[in-house]
Amino acid sequence: MESTSQLHGLRNRTDARAIAVRTYWRVVARITKRLDQVLYGSTLPVAVRLLSCVSPKLNVPGWMTSLTRTLRFKVRSESHVWLNAAADEVNLVWNWCNEVSSKAACPYYGPPKWLTGFDLNRLSTGATALMERIGADTIQRVNYEYAAKRRQSRKTKLRWRVSRGPRRSLGWVPFKATSLRRAGRALRFCGKTIRVFEAKRLEGLRWHQGCFAQDAVGDWWLCLLVRLSGTETPAPCPAVGIDFGLKSLACTSDGDRLDGARFYRCLEWKIAQAQKRGHRRRAKRLHRRAANRRRDTLHKFSRRIVDRYQQIIVGDMSISKLRKTRAAKTVYDSGLGMLKNFLEYKSQQAARSFSVVSEKNTSVTCSSCGCLSGPRGVNGLTVRRWVCVRCGARHDRDVNAARNILRRAQAWAPVCGNESPSNVCPPSEAATCEPRGWVCGMAR
Repeated sequence: MESTSQLHGLRNRTDARAIAVRTYWRVVARITKRLDQVLYGSTLPVAVRLLSCVSPKLNVPGWMTSLTRTLRFKVRSESHVWLNAAADEVNLVWNWCNEVSSKAACPYYGPPKWLTGFDLNRLSTGATALMERIGADTIQRVNYEYAAKRRQSRKTKLRWRVSRGPRRSLGWVPFKATSLRRAGRALRFCGKTIRVFEAKRLEGLRWHQGCFAQDAVGDWWLCLLVRLSGTETPAPCPAVGIDFGLKSLACTSDGDRLDGARFYRCLEWKIAQAQKRGHRRRAKRLHRRAANRRRDTLHKFSRRIVDRYQQIIVGDMSISKLRKTRAAKTVYDSGLGMLKNFLEYKSQQAARSFSVVSEKNTSVTCSSCGCLSGPRGVNGLTVRRWVCVRCGARHDRDVNAARNILRRAQAWAPVCGNESPSNVCPPSEAATCEPRGWVCGMAR
């Protein structure tokens, strides 16, 4: 008995020691990653960077990384009827989860309970006997998705999914990785053969999970979550500042511009004619064409910026406030929020540094001397080029703002607390630079 108790005690001490070692190395990994982000603005290993700096003979052209992306494939029309019926069953499961969870959160008697995805899976045992198309894997995915959305929104009840009528919810059929299998050049899902366009892209591809999603036109798309391997390479240029706007959607500190394209405005007349004649499907296709053009343009511009610069700095322009002005339609058409999101997630994938700084007075501040001599007010928005009255430098309004945004991110913090950067003029001199001394030109 004593030997058995001693063996159990030794085993417990060994387990505790292993847990402590694992916890220690997790903390070290988190601290190392945080230091690397602060020092280098990237998620590349610190050891590799230090070795490449200490030993010039160590040639590291790139670092292998893994990226998680969602690939979309358009489903052929022969499977639309079956997917519509499967989406109705998914809506039934979602509404059941909504009803059961709301009753458990607000019961007639007894303590309330917040049901998790595991609880919903346990309650829905045997529900596949009532379904003709979807299986247990899809039901479990719906339960987990509902529990995650409910926890994220912090509500006792979510919106119901409608299967019929003018306010019908768009179709959605989730699945696990094992539910979708290859069958030659086609796919097999719940006993149904589904064919997609560009089937060659599926060769040698391993997916984790995914879903069938329907758009407003009525077409179905296969969305697969895959993990791809890539190479992280340093950018040729160090840093860039980007100023967002409406006349030019984005302007960099190097003078590169993305002009304000009229994605929706150029199709507005066609959409109006289709709606007047009752061609709803035609109007939806035109809306989708405008959205595809907008997404394609923003993807190309963001990819060009991420491939070229190591550090990307943007201004904190409030898009929600601009949507409340008279230029709301132009703001929605430009997709500035989408462009900002593209730059952020592509920077993370490519090991770039992405930061947001305050853009207060960036348009009226001279990027050469720091004097507040630029055009102000609503009437000053028409002035696109101006000359600083203090140093005589000629500025483009957007390029000057982008340079100021870049300079604010590169400003160093004072050590003693009473030092000021050399690129900002003193308050006494800034006060003498009155905006009445503009030498400006109208936009060309």
